[in-house]
Amino acid sequence: MGGEAEGGERRLGRVLSFGIPDTALGLVMGYVEDPWDRDAISLVCRHWCRVDALSRKHVTVAMAYSTTPERLFRRFPCLESLKLKAKPRAAMFNLISEDWGGSASPWIRQLSATFHFLKKLHLRRMIVCNDDINILVRAKAHMLVALKLDRCSGFSTASIALIARSCRKLETLFLEESTIDEKENDEWISELATSNSVLETLNFFLTDLRASPEYLNLLVRNCQRLKTLKISECFMPDLVSLFRTAQTVQEFAGGSFEEQGQSVASRNYENYYFPPSLHRLSLLYMGTNEMQILFPYAAALKKLDLQFTFLSTEEHCQIVQRCPNLETLEVRDVIGDRGLQVVAQTCKKLQRLRVERGDDDQGGLEDEQGRISQVGLMAIAQGCPELTYWAIHVSDITNAALEAVGTCSRNLNDFRLVLLDREAHITEMPLDNGVRALLRGCTKLRRFAFYVRPGALSDVGLGYIGEFSKSIRYMLLGNVGESDNGIIQLSKGCPSLQKLELRGCFFSEHALAMAALELKSLRYLWVQGFRSSPTGTDLMAMVRPFWNIEYIVPDQDEPCPEHQKQILAYYSLAGRRTDCPPSVTPLYPTF
Repeated sequence: MGGEAEGGERRLGRVLSFGIPDTALGLVMGYVEDPWDRDAISLVCRHWCRVDALSRKHVTVAMAYSTTPERLFRRFPCLESLKLKAKPRAAMFNLISEDWGGSASPWIRQLSATFHFLKKLHLRRMIVCNDDINILVRAKAHMLVALKLDRCSGFSTASIALIARSCRKLETLFLEESTIDEKENDEWISELATSNSVLETLNFFLTDLRASPEYLNLLVRNCQRLKTLKISECFMPDLVSLFRTAQTVQEFAGGSFEEQGQSVASRNYENYYFPPSLHRLSLLYMGTNEMQILFPYAAALKKLDLQFTFLSTEEHCQIVQRCPNLETLEVRDVIGDRGLQVVAQTCKKLQRLRVERGDDDQGGLEDEQGRISQVGLMAIAQGCPELTYWAIHVSDITNAALEAVGTCSRNLNDFRLVLLDREAHITEMPLDNGVRALLRGCTKLRRFAFYVRPGALSDVGLGYIGEFSKSIRYMLLGNVGESDNGIIQLSKGCPSLQKLELRGCFFSEHALAMAALELKSLRYLWVQGFRSSPTGTDLMAMVRPFWNIEYIVPDQDEPCPEHQKQILAYYSLAGRRTDCPPSVTPLYPTF
């Protein structure tokens, strides 16, 4: 019977492979966008793999050293869109040395020489030099419609100007949080305005780039399709003409209510004009005297970012209660439990909530209301059932609050919690039962971060994470566990986990190696803080084909304590890196 069944499956496979015309198969695959589903399709048979290769339009390479551009081109010769990441996420928090690597040069050279259909390029946390941009523009200027240099560095405003005047089909130019040389030169904005009439998105938010109101006005006059404009600091009274012209803009971020020599308190923003199309807003350095600017437009807002404002808890409440249609809200923890209760009562359509840690010495945080605890967490869970993304910094937490998330927030696919170290006493520890209830209830979770304080999650809690994280693909854990048994218990579950980041957990090298071998889907592991073995060789137990292991010491000039030592391990078809700086020691493969 077993042999007949296997033979039937093989015959069915042949029918599926050759009974569908390639054209029809390619059209069907075109509607399959999830990369996991595409990967599964490509494994059906060699024929389907070839059709997938020719019909795949977008690929994300989560680690630039995991493959080569030549190999990627052979696998997907018809790519139209590519997203490429290099430096680990830890680089965003200054945990990785500047010289770690991540040069875009080898990729840019190959992308420019081949990839004949490439229209969209997104580089994230990479070093992009001026020569790279020159090569890219020479090869792709006639067809590039989207270029995102996301948290990148190494290039200047001269290169941005080259992009602006050469890429006349460019619809998206994204530079957010990039470090750019010659930042005082803003003529690139004039170049963009005069050379491009199809631009829809311009984003240089949270950069140091200068932006003159004159050039910005020229831009919105000439780019009639502009929908998203996210700029650097520019005095809001100088942007009145811009907003009266920009009738198609739906999202704005940047501006500023501070300028040297200006008396901010004497200005009245009550009658400030925003276009009726504007539904997503982020304003820099807004305080008590300026918050009235939002009131006439608050009811229409779908996204509001108050992270970079000087508002108290009560002022957050006054604004939020006027925003019943919010779908995305980003704030600092000065909003407090009181503010989150107002959010829960008002914002029933909320889908994304981000609460970042504020400055302990500014923004009203010295007020006892400016803290987030289980009270605010439970209010949001019960009042905002449509949440899909939730990142929050809390000062106190209980199991009951986490259980409320699992019970009420069933649509979550991304949940991230950080327990701050402000309070001397936490109401309840460990949080094992709360984490279990959260994971059991939130079955749609794909990304999970739980960064707490020592003692907040025991080995039992790590076992629960392994048992109930069936679909989670990315996980960040901080200061969790009691012993090596915790990470071993976690590794017995998590069947879908591809990317794992650990910080301050201090498992042994041997336990980390065993866990990496046990997690069958794991493709990437980053660890900061672990117990070194006497010989330093226990990590080699995780050695396997195509598995790169690197040891990172952030500061070469001083002895590195255990809490700063880092391990980076990842699958790679490219072999060992050839550009390792002194701070990175490749452990495997060896030459």
